[in-house]
Amino acid sequence: MRILQLLPELKVGGVERGTIDLSEYLVSQGHESAVVSGGGDLVKLLNQHGARHFKLPIGSKNLKALIQIKNLRNIYNDFRPDIIHVRSRFPAWINFFALKQTSFKKPIVISTFHGLYSKPFYSKSMSYADEIIAISKTVKDYIKKNYKIDLNNLHLIYRGCDIAQFNNSKPEDLWLDNWYKDFPQTQNKILLTLPGRITSWKGIEDFLLLLTHIDLNKYHGLIPGHVKKNKERYYKSLLSLVKKYNLQSRVTFCGSRSDIANIYKISNIVFNLSSKPEPFGRTIIEAAACGTRVMGWDRGGVKESLEMINPKGLVPFGDVKQLVNEIPKMLAEEAPQTIPEIFTKNHLVKATI
Repeated sequence: MRILQLLPELKVGGVERGTIDLSEYLVSQGHESAVVSGGGDLVKLLNQHGARHFKLPIGSKNLKALIQIKNLRNIYNDFRPDIIHVRSRFPAWINFFALKQTSFKKPIVISTFHGLYSKPFYSKSMSYADEIIAISKTVKDYIKKNYKIDLNNLHLIYRGCDIAQFNNSKPEDLWLDNWYKDFPQTQNKILLTLPGRITSWKGIEDFLLLLTHIDLNKYHGLIPGHVKKNKERYYKSLLSLVKKYNLQSRVTFCGSRSDIANIYKISNIVFNLSSKPEPFGRTIIEAAACGTRVMGWDRGGVKESLEMINPKGLVPFGDVKQLVNEIPKMLAEEAPQTIPEIFTKNHLVKATI
């Protein structure tokens, strides 16, 4: 079969990683795989496993981008997919109109809802599919509430992490030496880590507030995450907050890291403190797979994940004081040794096929 996936870009992120994982598995099973996106660093991974990439700016949310309907239709007429898998709202709209006129049999359309979208009308494009995948029970409930679909075509498939990359093997000595050379302030500290993009809803303010309530002679905060250009002003406001709290030597912004698995492994606790309910909470799964304790707010996809990994890591939303109180208790708990099979890449790709 020929399977083509659509998403805005192939840069760092959970949606992007899932796209690569599925494409690699498809090729390994003898299928032809292709991806349409605006490009990015992960395109090279498609090339490595023999998939095709069609570069097309289908993620720009403006009327000018609608010109890509014709260009996408041309790609379809060239590749002639049997299945199209849409992973984002605006590309789904372009796909919807591109399929109005094609020179071959209409392919099966599958969509994956990766989020709890704030604009249901705009997001209706994701419901225009023959089969729909929800990445958590939280997302599945959201779909059932907001869209008129055939529930027989709605499927729950959790996101999965690659346990070949995220596992509890120890980081190499060379990596550790380089890490402590670059970040000597983290050595011999209990490391509390909040991974994720630097954006206003990831709970960074709560994390910084948390650090003001603990003994920072013992603890150090890590915040690995990419800062987009349009988030630079917000990032500067966080640095001002760090200064206000006198945390300059107690918390480290690491930037975007390709070695995030090793950062999980040297962390004592990894947190997810998003101010909005997470549709899934991939960082919780990845960190637990690396043998690291995990904590987060008691709601959304994070709650689902923690209930199956370690429910003691759940804390009522927004209760920073309770979060502080639970840290010593969590450190006394045994760290997870593995994650449920349903949270693995292997289960994800097989269930999707």
